[in-house]
Amino acid sequence: MTKEQSTSEKNAIELKNVHLTLGEGASEVHILKGLDLRVPQGQSVGIVGPSGAGKSSLLMVMAGLERIDQGSITMQGTDFNALSEDELAKFRGQNFGIVFQSFHLIPNMTALENVAVPLELAGVKDSFERATAELEAVGLGKRLSHFPTELSGGEQQRVALARALAPRPKIIIADEPTGNLDGNTGDQIADLLFSQQEKHNVTLILVTHDPSLAERCQRTISVNSGRLDDSHALDGAA
Repeated sequence: MTKEQSTSEKNAIELKNVHLTLGEGASEVHILKGLDLRVPQGQSVGIVGPSGAGKSSLLMVMAGLERIDQGSITMQGTDFNALSEDELAKFRGQNFGIVFQSFHLIPNMTALENVAVPLELAGVKDSFERATAELEAVGLGKRLSHFPTELSGGEQQRVALARALAPRPKIIIADEPTGNLDGNTGDQIADLLFSQQEKHNVTLILVTHDPSLAERCQRTISVNSGRLDDSHALDGAA
């Protein structure tokens, strides 16, 4: 085994010379410009930067939701460039938990059903039992049968967090998870996010405009004009 192979296997995430261009013709924009990044398993990384800098695009390529133009993305030892769209979707379902700012709950499903959906799609036999346990872990054991419209914003984000964690992902990608919440509720969601991340040794990639939230991560990376500002980007150090 080469030194490079050994290093790659230790990293949950490895980006090499990643470029992303969106749009065509006059509207074409070079979003990500040669990004290099390594993140060890279990590390929490806060990504900050001005609006339009490329933060959300970085999350999209990490999750395999956007295909890059150049470079390579290796997640949990798997090269995204080698996967078909179907294989990429399957890999994402097995390895990622994604938490959005706007919750993205299914409105005509209860909290329990929302959390159970990814488990059922993955063929988990005890999907509702596991979904119940995850909702209890985020303090919603008494709200299982409630629909999203019957829940507060903070409760909806707890459901979204439970849904992300239920499949036992190795990586959580969170895009402004407290952005739509008031200060106290946002702090509660952040506490839950970090406690669950540490409990399950999950790698956490967190995009936020809140410096205090980013500072809770083991490591902070700034994205500016499609480039990373992180002195430890290549060695995975905190």
